[in-house]
Amino acid sequence: MFMTNKLKIFNDPIYGFITIPSTLIFDIIEHPMMQRLRRIQQMGLSHFVYPGAHHTRFHHVLGCMHLMQKAVRVLRTKQIDISEDEEEALYLAILLHDLGHGPFSHALEGFFMDDISHEEISLALMKRLNKTFDGRLDLAITIFTDTYHRRFFYQLISSQLDMDRLDYLKRDSFYTGVVEGSINSDRLIAMLNVKDDRLVIEEKAIYSIEKFLLSRRFMYWQVYLHKTGLIAEQLLAKTLQRARDLKNTGIEVPASRALGYFLTEEFMDDKLTERNLELYTDLDDYDVWSAMKSWQYHDDFVLSELSKSLVHRHLPKIEIAEQKFDRDYLKMVERQVMALYKIDNTNLDYFFFKGKIKHRTYNKKYGPINVLMNNGKVKEWLEMDSHFDTNSFKEPVTKYFISYPKRVLLETKIK
Repeated sequence: MFMTNKLKIFNDPIYGFITIPSTLIFDIIEHPMMQRLRRIQQMGLSHFVYPGAHHTRFHHVLGCMHLMQKAVRVLRTKQIDISEDEEEALYLAILLHDLGHGPFSHALEGFFMDDISHEEISLALMKRLNKTFDGRLDLAITIFTDTYHRRFFYQLISSQLDMDRLDYLKRDSFYTGVVEGSINSDRLIAMLNVKDDRLVIEEKAIYSIEKFLLSRRFMYWQVYLHKTGLIAEQLLAKTLQRARDLKNTGIEVPASRALGYFLTEEFMDDKLTERNLELYTDLDDYDVWSAMKSWQYHDDFVLSELSKSLVHRHLPKIEIAEQKFDRDYLKMVERQVMALYKIDNTNLDYFFFKGKIKHRTYNKKYGPINVLMNNGKVKEWLEMDSHFDTNSFKEPVTKYFISYPKRVLLETKIK
């Protein structure tokens, strides 16, 4: 089954040649649902900060599949039995795990289908594909939903040390040029093993794990949650919300067929219908950019102003603090914003917004990182002796932000 066709390869800037191991996987890659991922930015609007960050979800999932191929080879050398059917299912599950991402990836998570995660949409789309391919994705779906009896398969797809994280840290570091975020995925994969059907990593890799977690923490605070990228994505969400508000009051808002559909709220009670999924898979970054280029000239001042800000990268100012902002300071900023734009409280939230960001580097919600000791016992990584303060990895860090137009003149500093 797993014959390599020399024509079915991709040349990846990170890993070199990526081989496509079966005709089914090749056919899945060629499917329009997968090809849509070529039109969805992996890092949202991070290219506003890091100009090289224009890689796509398509790049990423191919990289994940490549790393999964390496992981399967490593585990087999350690006498872990993986059948050909299980192998192919693993590749399909990791290849399709991001199928449900919408435009700009995480930047608009939950906007188009309220309260529905991209993982839930991915599963719904995998089930649609399964019908098209006569049930040949059954095992992949079982693994993806963590209902397969060999649990380490799911942990390779989704855990704190999965192929998803190993690829995006290495790939995002490469395309942004942030070398501090790079990881040695080969080393980590080479140290993987299985004990009692749990994914473990061998004791000699404990310092590689620390480097991996340090890189992840660095990438989140320096790249993924960079203040400029953060505010650009906040502004993007505000722009689409304004378009939706206008459309739902009967004001014409030009948009593509798919985007126009998702700017209404009529379908929200029944989200994962065939109709919704069909239109969702026709939606990508280009729909949004095209719409915003048109919205620059809309009669609505708010929609026009927000769209211009994004199209021309004239972003508002953002302030970030370790504590909540002083109430009097916030009131003062609000007054100045309303005076600048001659608006009342009704439209204030489009030009002055606040929120918080939180990140936890090591999160048991996604399962522990288990270490296989030299004596054959298994310990959680947090229990290991370490040169680092492990509390800094497991405790969440929260920061607060406010944003307002740069034209607002502020005389009062944060108290």
